Amino acid sequence: MRHFLALLLLFLLTAAPVMAQETAQPYPPEQIAKIFYDAARKGDTDILSALIDANAPLNAPNKRGFTALILAAYNNQSDAVNLLVEKGANPCAGDKRGNTALMGVAFQGHDAMARQLLTYDCFVDQTNTTGQTALMLAAIFAREDQIIALLEAGADPYLADMNGNTAISVAKIQGSTHIIDIMEKAKKDS
Repeated sequence: MRHFLALLLLFLLTAAPVMAQETAQPYPPEQIAKIFYDAARKGDTDILSALIDANAPLNAPNKRGFTALILAAYNNQSDAVNLLVEKGANPCAGDKRGNTALMGVAFQGHDAMARQLLTYDCFVDQTNTTGQTALMLAAIFAREDQIIALLEAGADPYLADMNGNTAISVAKIQGSTHIIDIMEKAKKDS
């Protein structure tokens, strides 16, 4: 049923206006983009697939600067993230502030999604416009499982942002002694 609805949507967005040129206006790109980003956010892979097949711009940001992949990851939509990457979406792309999908899931606390994103070929210490890394953001929110995964992937707990903060110093500010211990032990073991 979902596949039928996706095909119907694809037909309505592409073929129907052509068939009724004198009475129908093509759907505006803004409306198609809204449907695309909503499908990513909700994890509707049938609609995403249909729109991608109709040449939806995989890596284009929405008005707030988020790509479909960032929205899918932020909303913990694993199948949508897989589909978007398989179809060519950039898992390393950042929003207008440079925050990547991996940084977004550190904020949200989606541990399994963080591990999924770490399987893609992105620089683990990629920074946003203020020099923060996913590890720093995970440290702010004491996301222990994500911190372990990031450290296993080679994240550097001593890398400093534009204000001189490191993941370890952020954890100290938060009073997260167990997080500090994890990061210091990982650094010693590497």
